Amino acid sequence: MHHMVMARRQVLVQLDDQLVAQLDEIAQAHGTNRSELLRRGALAVIHAEHQREADVALQDSYRRIPQDPTFLAAATRLASETIPEW
Repeated sequence: MHHMVMARRQVLVQLDDQLVAQLDEIAQAHGTNRSELLRRGALAVIHAEHQREADVALQDSYRRIPQDPTFLAAATRLASETIPEW
């Protein structure tokens, strides 16, 4: 999907000189530019938020329907019996 051209919107972001210099240094080291680096950073933040939301949903599901201790014990026993000997 990275090869597809997508419409872009210019957004004004204010950064201090030190942060700009650090971003430029990192971008140069990775063979890209500041804008692409910031896009990647924004995508990383969005991905992290989606992961956080999924974790919260999973935790909530276990609070609503706790794991059956009998099932957990059986799964643990089965796993210990099927672990290959190295």
